Amino acid sequence: MLLRARLSNPHLLSIPFSSTKPRSPPPLAAASSSRRRPLSLSATPPPPVSDDLVRTALFVPPGIDRAEVTPSMVLPGSNIVIGPYAGHSQIKQVEFVKSSARARDCPKDHRPEFAILGRSNVGKSSLINALVRKKDVALTSKTPGKTQLINHFLVNKSWYLVDLPGYGFANAPESARMDWSSFTKGYFLNRGTLVGVLLLVDASSPPQQIDLDCANWLGRNNIGMTFVFTKCDKTKGGKKTRPAENIEQFQALIRKHYQEPPPWIMTSSVTGMGRAELLLHMSQLRNYWDN
Repeated sequence: MLLRARLSNPHLLSIPFSSTKPRSPPPLAAASSSRRRPLSLSATPPPPVSDDLVRTALFVPPGIDRAEVTPSMVLPGSNIVIGPYAGHSQIKQVEFVKSSARARDCPKDHRPEFAILGRSNVGKSSLINALVRKKDVALTSKTPGKTQLINHFLVNKSWYLVDLPGYGFANAPESARMDWSSFTKGYFLNRGTLVGVLLLVDASSPPQQIDLDCANWLGRNNIGMTFVFTKCDKTKGGKKTRPAENIEQFQALIRKHYQEPPPWIMTSSVTGMGRAELLLHMSQLRNYWDN
């Protein structure tokens, strides 16, 4: 809890899209212009995001004075500043460790971990496979709600990626249906090795209330999160809304209620957009956690 308090941002205002009043999310905060992209390692450049959006949504990490932030320190396609805690981010080895039906059954070796959370069709498994560059590490399915357990994947024998059950899907078989409130929330509230949550949001669709409610709950419980916008290479519907437009709408809702915005980044598991940048962001969170 001390770590979460240090990584958390206390400047969150009440959020009207839910009945609860969250605190701000966690760790690092940064910003800068999106024109310069010297840190870009992605296979495909992310679509442009307005300068105004970037300037008003900076996430500056520990170890950096906001006045010292320069454009070259900001990860492209994000509002994340890279600071002194950023380090080795390459994934050389990954292995599935176990699936747990209860939080108390999760691994107890005290390694740091990142939980991946989102709606059932947001692309959680696809993102995991893209991060580790293996097609079948995490199960992908055309049937939303397939993940029904807490799945731990050990990366480089030093930290975990955790695939959690998706929320917002109720068509699973009755025997497999779960209460997300009691099952997944118990993990968040009792997992001392949790560095942060990667909250996945589908950028190909307009903002969804259920994602805002989830962010609200995490913030209220002082759980660090990074918004990971998925499917940034896609458009949906006849009007062909661009992912950047949907992201701006989502961020506009967040900016109204957070004095210090949470970190966010654009990704695509198809093109590789944001992969290297997200791993670099995770490295600085992980290294800060270790210290």
